[in-house]
Amino acid sequence: MTGFPDVRPRRLRQSAAMRRLVAETTLEPRQLILPMFVREGAREPLPISSMPGVYQHTRDTARKAVAEAAQLGLGGVMLFGVPEEKDEVGSGALDPDGILNVAIRDAVSEAGDSLLVMSDLCLDEFTSHGHCGVLDSEGRVDNDATLKIYAEMGVAQASAGAHIVGPSGMMDGQVGVVRRALDAANFQDTVILAYAVKYASSFFGPFREAVNSSLQGDRKTYQQDGANARDAIREVDLDIAEGADIVMVKPALPYLDIIRQVRDHVNVPVAAYNISGEYAMVEAAAANGWIHRENAILETLTSIRRAGADQILTYWAAEAVALLDRR
Repeated sequence: MTGFPDVRPRRLRQSAAMRRLVAETTLEPRQLILPMFVREGAREPLPISSMPGVYQHTRDTARKAVAEAAQLGLGGVMLFGVPEEKDEVGSGALDPDGILNVAIRDAVSEAGDSLLVMSDLCLDEFTSHGHCGVLDSEGRVDNDATLKIYAEMGVAQASAGAHIVGPSGMMDGQVGVVRRALDAANFQDTVILAYAVKYASSFFGPFREAVNSSLQGDRKTYQQDGANARDAIREVDLDIAEGADIVMVKPALPYLDIIRQVRDHVNVPVAAYNISGEYAMVEAAAANGWIHRENAILETLTSIRRAGADQILTYWAAEAVALLDRR
């Protein structure tokens, strides 16, 4: 072989069929999880201005979205409640008739065992101050007092029918207390998806509109510092030791390197959350004609899978299935 070039990688890129044959990374409906917001008392879906195409659902429209997710073969739905009233301790999170627990029952009733129903286990949607835990007398988040509530939340959500609960508040010990509470209440089969690596990110902004957040200040004393990678591995190890079945990295795009490090480090499934600000960036750029929207969606989700995520929580989950079918 004396000619130049002797090696021609372009042979494997010459057609869509060829590219499909040799693709190293797959993106399938079963790997996608749809986050959903269900608003108490809503009579019609309410658009979220910073997340075009995403809504605060009524109970009825949430049921329809769950049915569609099951029909599309998605991996699951992750439910967030948006209550009408909040208080200092987030008591609505424990109320069996609170919006999140009601939404869980609705979803399980709609989908049965054909779709995994997941629930966000955190107080931020329910507290008047918007923090993920209760506050002490000096206004600081009280880790251990919060854990007691998380344990009760886990049981409440499992009692409502959640297949998977997602402790997301980044309290030290949160997975362990939830696991023990679930086991003691005979919910040994309820899975814990631990928000093990959750950074204090500017990309959470649109989400706060989505849940009508009342946040005062920031969450930097409990969410992780974006400058740190070794800290992520430490958090993952702790959560697995406490009983996490799946661990998650959030956000996804600014932390693709962390997803890869976690995937290489652990032997449990790894999820990633393609969060509100990441969604909003693509939607805003596409609305201005700066990028091709549909291609950007699939490229974004493929990059998260390529980094090592086994599952992706994404607001594009349902639409992505249609895009994959047309690919």
